[in-house]
Amino acid sequence: MEKTSLADLNAVMAITRRGTFRAAAIDLNMSTTALSLAINKLEANLGVRLFNRTTRSLSLTSAGKLFVEQIGPALQGIESGLEAVRSERDTPSGTIRINAAPFAAREIITPLVLEFLRRYPDMVVDIVTEGRLVDIVADGFDLGVRVAGLIPTDMIAVPLGRPQRYAVVATPQYLDKHGVPLVPPDLLNHPCIRVRLPDGSLFRWRLEKDGEIVQLDVRGPIILDETSLSRTAVLEHTAIGFFLEQSVLADIEAGRLTRLLDDWTPPFPGLCLYYPGRRNLSAGLKAFLALARVHAAAAQKATRSSQNAV
Repeated sequence: MEKTSLADLNAVMAITRRGTFRAAAIDLNMSTTALSLAINKLEANLGVRLFNRTTRSLSLTSAGKLFVEQIGPALQGIESGLEAVRSERDTPSGTIRINAAPFAAREIITPLVLEFLRRYPDMVVDIVTEGRLVDIVADGFDLGVRVAGLIPTDMIAVPLGRPQRYAVVATPQYLDKHGVPLVPPDLLNHPCIRVRLPDGSLFRWRLEKDGEIVQLDVRGPIILDETSLSRTAVLEHTAIGFFLEQSVLADIEAGRLTRLLDDWTPPFPGLCLYYPGRRNLSAGLKAFLALARVHAAAAQKATRSSQNAV
């Protein structure tokens, strides 16, 4: 009987986490064929099947479930130990896996991620974008990036500095045809882009002015769950849209979109990096968080300078 390697254990956990051989193979930087052969060899070595596999589905067998339940915690302990040892290196190396909402990834890519890679060329940053909020520990991520209010309470959060704002927008052509809403209730008389949240519920537009909060279940001909699709629909003069400001700021500045109810969209706490506090941080992760804090301080200073200039 051949010995089972750490790579074999990681392969099982990656397939379980990602749900397909193809996605797991990408995470493990190997071909799907090589991964399949490795699992076949492991199953033959153990004398049991770990996965039920068909052309349409993949699931753990009872033996596979027992394997994951018993091996998973031990494997996390091994990884934590390896990270602790790596943290003693003078030069950070390795991979940081980040889960982020698409707009959040766009926010950090230039000022933070690319600068980090320039400083630490031995590092790799693997960013996965998705709208739904995931368990970053269970899904094998080192960091998450979300709006402050969405971060689980058992995580350590590192604010990224710049506050966020919403923007209510429509095209000039739409407003010429349908008129301009002047107060939030006017929006109920307009077609609006409705947004489906990751949990399946419909997003309620939240507007605020001088402590007065208005939440609206707007009406409209289309429901979308992706910002770029919503932006396209608004630019086609279909309806009024409600976005995080950075998603449509270029369109506003170029005159393609007109901002509405500007005084009803005050700033609110912005994006944060977050991570579990119980783990040992690698040298690379420590360096990334340190740079994030420097970036956040610079963003806060720039925001204050802009406010003072106004």
